[in-house]
Amino acid sequence: MSDEYDLIVLGAGPVGENVADRAVQGGLTVVIVESELVGGECSYWACTPSKALLRPMQALRAAQHVRGVDGGTITPAEVLARRDDFVSNWSDDGQVTWLRDAGIDLVRGHGRLTAEREVTVTTADGERVLRARHAVAIATGSDAVIPGIPGLAEASPWTSREATGADHVPESLAVIGGGVVGVEMATVYAGLGSAVTLIARHGLLERMEPFAGERVVEGLRGLGVDVRLNSSTSSVRREGDRVTLTLDGGDEITAAEVLVATGRRPRSADIGLEVAGLEPGRSIEVDDTMRVPGSDWLYAVGDVNGRALLTHQGKYQARAAGDVIAARSRGEVVADGPWGRHVATADHAAVPQVVFSEPEVASVGLTADAARESGREVEVVDYDLGWVSGAGLHADGYQGQARMVVDTEREVVVGATFVGADVAEMLQAATIAVAGEVPISRLWHAVPAYPTMSEIWLRLLEEFGRQSA
Repeated sequence: MSDEYDLIVLGAGPVGENVADRAVQGGLTVVIVESELVGGECSYWACTPSKALLRPMQALRAAQHVRGVDGGTITPAEVLARRDDFVSNWSDDGQVTWLRDAGIDLVRGHGRLTAEREVTVTTADGERVLRARHAVAIATGSDAVIPGIPGLAEASPWTSREATGADHVPESLAVIGGGVVGVEMATVYAGLGSAVTLIARHGLLERMEPFAGERVVEGLRGLGVDVRLNSSTSSVRREGDRVTLTLDGGDEITAAEVLVATGRRPRSADIGLEVAGLEPGRSIEVDDTMRVPGSDWLYAVGDVNGRALLTHQGKYQARAAGDVIAARSRGEVVADGPWGRHVATADHAAVPQVVFSEPEVASVGLTADAARESGREVEVVDYDLGWVSGAGLHADGYQGQARMVVDTEREVVVGATFVGADVAEMLQAATIAVAGEVPISRLWHAVPAYPTMSEIWLRLLEEFGRQSA
């Protein structure tokens, strides 16, 4: 292995892997530096294991809502075993093989910037200095935040890692936080038989449309979750195998485990950012090509830049970054205008997200409030998803809601949200409409098949026509 490459990538999660792969396909030599498992947080402690845990409960609830289907139980040990299969029992052998087959070198250890275009890696055998002819890309991801609640850190709390990697189902679980991780893990452990209490400072899923969080509150309570809204935890103490949380109002909650799901911070505290004049521990500002302003060699991609903390959005950024690093190395013209090949324009206004809660929430683009705050004139169209024929066939008594946010000046969709069982697979159509800025007049010609839940698009367009008349 050489000590000089065209590109050095810090972090071998899905984002770093994609930066490296695109650069290699562009003709560059690339090395990835990783201190943990190749495949990163998403593969072993986040997206993949959480969805593996959620799917059995989703399948069972789907069956229970169709007349004529009887029986069905959850076997927690088998659910955990299925999760183990999806994370390859926390072995990265397959991912390492993929790197090798893709022509990407791997150095295991902790990498830090030590000079311009230079990374020093602390390995099991000492230190190794790597030098980049063209660029260094930081793709180190993010870590769960443990808030400074008295006694919380000493109570050995779970974070998303422990929750998705647990080898047993606790008889009770207290969840602090009403965001995506909080509601998904509450859904998981309620489905596996835990007595779950979820404590949210305000409402649930506050960055989404208000009705999304409201429906998830109803869904979680339907699963038996004790949802405490507008509540804060003032202190935590562990005594043996029990954890007690004291809320601001004086109420106490006791559980076998406590999960902290209060957000994430960029993993940038010990990677030598000072070399580039950047402040450690913070998100790294980048332009739309993922390059750090004022630098011609340093890039930051994925969670570490704070733009959109989602694996799929990080991979999208990575494709742009890998391609633009290769293009700049050859002196080619860079397509860095909005929606160009070498930029991540969608980060600003077309980010899709699915929350695999009970019920599911799928959204893309701007909420109604965000669209108005951006200065747009908007029309908000709501429709009961349960009134669509395909939804009624999908589940007896289907409950759901859809919203379309339209920029009335341009007559294009700038946001969409769906809540209900199995709405995740409907999201891509909305994402295409938002990212493609498809005119409403043209969307009328995208005919949804009957009888599918996608007929919601016809209903939304009809409602928009009535409201605009």
